[in-house]
Parts: sequence; C-alpha cells; structure tokens
Amino acid sequence: MADRKSVCCGVSALEATLAVLFILMTAVCVTLITLMVTWKTHTGPETQHEPYLIGVGRADCTGPPAEVPLMGYANPQQTAAGIHTRLYSRAFIIDDGRRRVVFVTADVGMISQRLRLEVLQALQVKYGDLYRQDNVVLSGTHTHCGPAGYFQYTLFMISSKGYIKASIEPLVNGIVKSIDIAHRNMRPGRIYRNRGELDDSSLNRSPHSYLNNPESERHRYKWNTDKQVLVLKFTDLDGDGIGMLSWFAVHAVSMNYTNRMVSSDNMGYASYLLEQDKNPGELPGQGGFVAGFSSSNLGDVSPNIRGPHCVNTGLPCDYLNSSCPVGGTKMCQAFGPGDNMFDSTRIIGHNIYLKAKELYANAVEEVTGFLHAAHQWVNMTDVTVQIDSTHTVSTCKPALGHSFAAGTTDGGGDLNFTQGAVEGDPFWDGIRDALLGEPSNQTQECHHPKPILFSTGEMNWPLPWHPQIVDVQIITIGSVAVVAVPGEITTMAGRRLREAVKQELESEETLRDVDVVIAGLSNVYTHYITTYEEYQVQRYEGASTIYGPHTLSAYLLKYRGLARAIAQDRVSELPLGPQPPFFKNLFNLLPVAPADRKPVNSSFGDVLQQVYPVYRQGDVVSVTFVAGNPRHSGDIRDRTFVTVEIYDNRTETWEVVHTDASWETRFHWLKGSNRQSNATVEWHVPPSASSGSYRIKHFGHYKQMKALRPVITPYEGTSDVFRVTASFYHQ
Repeated sequence: MADRKSVCCGVSALEATLAVLFILMTAVCVTLITLMVTWKTHTGPETQHEPYLIGVGRADCTGPPAEVPLMGYANPQQTAAGIHTRLYSRAFIIDDGRRRVVFVTADVGMISQRLRLEVLQALQVKYGDLYRQDNVVLSGTHTHCGPAGYFQYTLFMISSKGYIKASIEPLVNGIVKSIDIAHRNMRPGRIYRNRGELDDSSLNRSPHSYLNNPESERHRYKWNTDKQVLVLKFTDLDGDGIGMLSWFAVHAVSMNYTNRMVSSDNMGYASYLLEQDKNPGELPGQGGFVAGFSSSNLGDVSPNIRGPHCVNTGLPCDYLNSSCPVGGTKMCQAFGPGDNMFDSTRIIGHNIYLKAKELYANAVEEVTGFLHAAHQWVNMTDVTVQIDSTHTVSTCKPALGHSFAAGTTDGGGDLNFTQGAVEGDPFWDGIRDALLGEPSNQTQECHHPKPILFSTGEMNWPLPWHPQIVDVQIITIGSVAVVAVPGEITTMAGRRLREAVKQELESEETLRDVDVVIAGLSNVYTHYITTYEEYQVQRYEGASTIYGPHTLSAYLLKYRGLARAIAQDRVSELPLGPQPPFFKNLFNLLPVAPADRKPVNSSFGDVLQQVYPVYRQGDVVSVTFVAGNPRHSGDIRDRTFVTVEIYDNRTETWEVVHTDASWETRFHWLKGSNRQSNATVEWHVPPSASSGSYRIKHFGHYKQMKALRPVITPYEGTSDVFRVTASFYHQ
C-alpha cells in the first residue's frame, strides 16, 4: 500500500507540475499574441478584409426649368427656358463595421453652404447622428446649367435673384432621397480601384499663370492639367457591379453661356451613358446601377480643347489677357472639339465615359482597410501660417479683383475688364467707392498685388457677401483618401494639396500606397484656390481667390492637420471650429409667375406646329404646343414634360422610349407676349431607333385666377402619329 501511495503521490505531483507549465505556456502565448496584434496595429498597415457594407442611390434633383437664373456664368440673360437633360444626385455609402462615410456627387454648379446645412438638418431629422457634417461629403459636378437661388450670401443672391425656395427644395430633397435609397440598399460588397489617363479632353485656360509656378516643380509633370482618372468599382459579394465613382479634372462648361436649357453638361452625360449601359432597357434615371462622375482640381481646366480665338476675326486671342483688338474679352471665346455646344458636350462626355468604363472593367485592385472621416470648420479670414523659422503669413477678409469681372475664355465678361490686371481702374474704382465704399488699407495690402473690385469681406448689408466659416474635410476608404475642397482649386494647387495629404497619411505607416483624390466644389463655395505664384499673375482664377495670396498655404496647413489626425487615429481630438451661420430673412427677387393665357379658340396642350408624317434615323422631329409656365408644375422631380412613345403592335399599347431626361430630347419653353407661351419638343432620332409608329406627348400645368385665388390645372398634348423608317420609300 505504501508503494502504491507513493506512486500515486508522484503521479499527482507530475500532473500538478504539468498543469502549472501548461498554464504558464498559455499565458506566454496569449501575451505574445497580444503583443503581436498590438505591434501590427501600431506599426503595420491597417487591414480590414471583411466586406464593406455598401449602398448606392440616385435621385432626381431637377429644379424649375423656367425664368430662374442658371448658376455658373453669372449672365443675367441666362435664365432657364427648358430641359436638355435632367439633374441627379448620386450617393455612395460605405460602412466598415466601425464607421460610415457618405459621398454625394450632384449635378449642380457647386454645393453652397446653405444647401449643405439644409441637407444636414434633413438627415438629422431622419437619422439622428448617423449622418453628420464629418462623415457626409457633398460635391457638385460644376455644371453651369442648373437653376440658381440656393445661396445665403449676398453676392450670390444678387446674381441669382435671391434665395429661391423652388430651386433649393428639389436639391435638398433630391440629395436626401439619393442618400435614403443608398441607405435602404446597403449590403455586403467589395470595392476595387483603378487609375488611368485621359487625353484630348482638357486644356489649361490660364497657361500664363501656370508658367509662373517654379520651373523645377513644373518639370515633375508631363502636362499643365491633370489627366488622371481614378475609378472606384462597387460590387456585391457575387462580383456583380452595383456602382462606380470616378474623379476627373475638367470644367463642366461644354454647354456655353448662350444655352438656356437645364443641362447636366459633359459630366452628367458621362453618367447618363454608363448608367444606360449598365441598366439595359431602363429609362434615364432608372435602374439599380449608379455611376457618379465627380469634379476634381478643375480650377484652370477647360473642356474647350480647340482653345480661345477671337470670334469676330478667327485670330488667336492675346496670350496674356485673353482679349481681342476689337470687342475685348467678350470676343475671346474657347471652343470645344465639336461643331456646336451640344456636339462638344457629347464628345467630351463620351471620352470621359469610355475611359471610366475601361478602368471599371479592368479594376482588380481591391480596396481594403478601415474608414476615417475628419472635418473642421475654419475661419478662413484669419489663418496664420508659419512659412519658415522667422516668417508667418495670413489669409485675408474676402475680396474679388478686377480680373474677376473679365470672366474666362469659357465665358467672358460684358464690360471692359481684362484678365491679368494688377492695377485698378480709376473709373470703376470711383463707381465702387461711391456705391459700396473703398476697401480698407489693411485689406488692400493683404490682397496685394490684387487690385480689389469688391471688398466683399467688408460688405455686410443686408447680409455678409461672402462666407468666413469654411468646411475642410477628408474621408478615407482604406487607402483611398477623398479631400473635399470648398471651391475650384487649380491644377498645381491641387497637386500640392494631394502631395501634402499623402505625406501626412503615410507618415505613421498605418496607411500605404494611398490614392489621394480631390473632390472639388464641396460643402461650401469660396470661388478659386490658386498657388501663390499663380495669384501674382491675377488672371481670373487669381482674382477670384478670395482669401488672398496665401489661401493655398492656409488650406495646406488645415488639411495636413486632418490627415495627421487620421494617420494617428486621433480624429476625436480635433476641435470642431466655429459653426457657420444659418441666416434668416433671406431675400427673393424672383417675381411670382403670373397666370397663363392661351390663344383664342385653343386649349393648353393644343398643337401649334405639327410633326411630319415620316422621318428617318438622324432626323429631328419637332412639335410645338400651347403651354403653361413650367414653374406652375411645382416639384417636377420624377416627372417629365415630354415623352416619345412607340406603338407596340403586339400589345396594341404605346410604350415610352424617351423622356425629358433623355439625351435625344430637348424641351424648349418660349415665353411669348401677353402671358402666352409655347413649348417646342425636339426628338433627335438616334441611329438605333427602331422603325415604327411614334408620337410625342407634352405634359404641363397652367395657372388661372378664380375668385382672386390661383388655380393650377394639369394638361397634356399629343402630336400626330408619325413613322420612323430607314427610307422614305419604304412602306
């Protein structure tokens, strides 16, 4: 018994020892694993290979296509009078399980501060704190053919006939609806990126300014515009495409200042083409695939690649100030690749679409990693930047220079201002001083060498003329960083900003091989951002850099701070900054649309000019109706003023093949005398049109006064049936 007991004791002791060793080894392993995870977290690149949650959405945001000024060229004669193509907001939501970001690109001239604030208020009501100023980026495509009237600062309200509720409400509601749709459609998916270059679609319209940048810097780049296209491809877990987002730097000014139809211009046409391609059989604006084409550092970049010429002589414009011997700046106009603005829009939009489609098809580099969003409000009138060990520079109160009034080669001014003015004009300065007051010495010195035309930072009646508080924002999706810039930043200024942000993001080695892309015209509009060297030349872009010569230096400082906070995962420590104002008592200078009248013995919707019986592919079908003012149709989102319909012999029904959102249709509204108006609908029959029987319908509303109260009544009109055939002799 003693021997057995001692054996048992020996076994127990051995088991205990082994148990202790096992516990110790387990503890050591856990400690090592913890250390390895901690080390990887802090010294290696961020990894997140789980699928993202992705949602995409598109919504109509078209505003009133009549009498409202179009935003972009500041041409008082350019008021809306019809629809070329509809305007859409396209939203992309990404969630990594920890954070969520939203990117919206909208067919709008620019995102104004007021528009952003109203969108954020609407999102707060619907979603609480899910969608906020820090994780929502709103960017405009920069079309110059969308309804104006969505600003709260005096300068923009003066040129837009005030704050127009009928303009801003479709934008707010359309942007929010696109986010709603993306929110509802969220599902696991993957993102892939691809990059390429697009030639023959952009031209630097201020090469003289660009050449003032350091020669050593210019020699680092092949072009004086950025040709890069960045594409993000969104798929579900089966690999089926659900959306695409791309950035390319070019002004959406293929449609010039003579156009009076609402139009999404070249970027909108690129979206239209890719969405039609990916949503076969769907009408424009319908189908699940969403293709967003976003603006970038387009400040000095024109799509009018044939360059500027004097329209009255055909000779090249003066290189330094873009004017002509006879007619001045108004005669110096740049032309696109096409024979007219519609053709140029088609060519540039098609080029952008083809490159994006190619990059999308070949995108295999998966985007992985966590999401980040960093945002601050900054008082841009008072930013001090340390430029070396002994010198600091500061931004200025906003002001616009004389060359601002000269316009650009994409749309010159009417008066005798020229680009490149570094001295004031006694005549115009005298008028300014008498009407608005003389700029202070401090502001003049701060903006030197800009001769100040409007010292907007010192003009506050009836409301401030320009914003002081500006959004700076960066969102990162794995190793893709989107820098939301509140204005039109030039090619070289954008390169410097991208380089600075990339340097900061990669400084901690938590992010590597970062693609930094600029999303222009985002969150609040502050005109232009040039380099210090470009500013000295004082062409249009420099004269429109409202916070002075050190504007870019200030932005570099602020965006570096955001990028550094992301790299160090210390975004929560960033101060919010001073909140922007939300002004009350905004003024509206657009009169109420009067009641409609019609010719004697006619009705609204009657045909005044009928179609021909037969057309061929390539012809233009035209029909004119007795019409009401399109403003009386109210909220026109998700509706149409026009349908082109084909007769289906099998079902004996009419099928809609085109609406006013289609590239092939044009809806012209002509305001006549005595409160009468007409609507002319054109259908440019495409080569792909099927032979068959067609008709065109027009829908609208007219207003009458009954017992001193306005009554709005819908109407519609229908053309005669006509045939489309390959030959007039074919029966």
